[in-house]
Amino acid sequence: MTKLEVYDPAMCCSTGVCGPEVDPALVAFAADLKWVAEQGIAVQRYNLGTEPQAFAANPLVLKEMEAGMDRLPIIAVDGHIIATGIYLTREQLAAKLGLTPSKPRITVKADGSSCCSPKTGCC
Repeated sequence: MTKLEVYDPAMCCSTGVCGPEVDPALVAFAADLKWVAEQGIAVQRYNLGTEPQAFAANPLVLKEMEAGMDRLPIIAVDGHIIATGIYLTREQLAAKLGLTPSKPRITVKADGSSCCSPKTGCC
């Protein structure tokens, strides 16, 4: 089974919905990780503030952190680092994992119609 590991910087929570300001990038990333897990990928997240032993146990992660704390987050697949310093989008995660990303979500207006025009191909 493929394993995706995320080494987050120290933060109060990984979802981005804690504290006075919500980080939309973290909210989207948390949803994307849930989607990845639903595709059969084992997902593990480590927070530097609460799980420093996970960082210390991985020599590749330590080496990245020695280059600078701006290297966090670090994302690895099966022990190989695939991204540093950014949270990947669902499309990027899917490409790295060999998955087909889900179709874009369609927003339904109050009158029940879709927000997509017929020629966009999103419907």
